[in-house]
This record gives sequence, structure tokens and C-alpha cells, in this order.
Amino acid sequence: MPNSGYWSATRAPRYSLTFALPLLLAYEVLARVLSGETGIRNGADVLLKSLFVLLGGRHGLTVFGILLFGTGLFLVVRDWRLNGPPRGRFFLGMTLESGVYAFLFGGVTSVLTALLLQGPGLLMLVQGTSLALPTQLMVSLGAGLYEELLFRVILVSALARLATAGFGWKTLPAGIFATVLGALVFSAFHYIGPLGDTLTLSSFMFRMVAGLLLSGLFLLRGFGITAWTHALYDVILTVMGN
Repeated sequence: MPNSGYWSATRAPRYSLTFALPLLLAYEVLARVLSGETGIRNGADVLLKSLFVLLGGRHGLTVFGILLFGTGLFLVVRDWRLNGPPRGRFFLGMTLESGVYAFLFGGVTSVLTALLLQGPGLLMLVQGTSLALPTQLMVSLGAGLYEELLFRVILVSALARLATAGFGWKTLPAGIFATVLGALVFSAFHYIGPLGDTLTLSSFMFRMVAGLLLSGLFLLRGFGITAWTHALYDVILTVMGN
């Protein structure tokens, strides 16, 4: 039976992936425009594409693009045929929903992190950077798209599959294992490379809690809303830090 209600329908590919498409296009256009000045891209983007280049040589990026767009198009078309065309007003609701989550995300993560560390108050994770504002905004958009693709869609799904098929675990413990380990890897990723942040316990725990919340949001609301929530939150941090 087709799911026509807002909360169920907007998790489906015809909404979720279509909603994420402008984020992908905005990031790629900004990255291409700014590449001549800095050559900087989001780390998850670089990691994913470098893997394809390593495996496919000079055709690796082409294969990556075909796989990314081809898989997305296939899922959207199949969902469209099964459940009918998307409703425009649902995309407005998804935009408002992502904006609300983005504004609440930092505060909720801060409170949970402070409780875990038994801290006295909120932790505001605003890192200084020497990058120009347009580059920071580009990296923020890329974080929403490629970090969610890498750490939620690929990593958490792969870890859950490993736990069920490899370890023989049931769905719930496999999901908990995948979510927690995925959040640990997600947090650690932010301290790697020349642009990595300085490692502190508070910032590591903040990002781990953020990873857990983003995984929960991905499971409940799908990829598109999670990607935009992450991107908008990073954009808010960027604006606050400038």
C-alpha cells in the first residue's frame, strides 16, 4: 500500500533523495568555483572519491558520479511509479522541519554532552578557522551531504549488516552496535588531516552525541532531512564563528 501521509511519505526516495539534490548541486557548484582558489573540499567527499580513484584510476570519478546519480535516479523513479508523484507542499514542510531541527540540534547535543561529562552548562562547539567564509559555507554544505552519505547510509548500514550476517546478532543489538560504533568513527574523523580540529574530550563527546542523534534522525526521517539538518547546522556554526 502506498504511504501518502507526510511523515511516512517524506522518508521515501521520491521525496528524500529529490530534497537532497539541491544540496548536492549547491556544494558541487561552489566547490568547482572555489577549487581554483583553495582546492579544498569536504573531507568525506575527498575520502569517497579518492577510494573510487584508487580502485578505478582516471575513470574513478566518472564511475562515482554514475553510481551516485544512477542509484538515486533508479530509487526515485521506482518509488514514483509505485506511489505516485510527490506533492510540492511536502517539500515546504521538509524545509521547515530541517530548519527547526538545525536550530535545536546544537542545544540538544550540548545538553546531552554536558550530562554525560557531568559538566556545569552548555558546550558550544564553535571552532576557529583561517578559511574564507565562502569556503567554510561550501565545506558545511558538503558535510551535510557527504558525511551523511558516508557515515549514516554506508557505514552504519554496513556495520549493521556485519553484525547480523557476520556475528549472527538480532536486529536491535546489531542496530545499537552499528549506531554507536558509527558515531565513534564519525567523531574521530573530524580530527584527521591538516584541517582537523584539536582533539579534546569535550569536543569528541559532543561529536559522538551528534553522530548518535543524526543516526536516529536518519532512521526516523530519512536521508534528505538529515542531510539538510546537518548542513544547516554547520552553516549556523559558520555564521556564528565569523
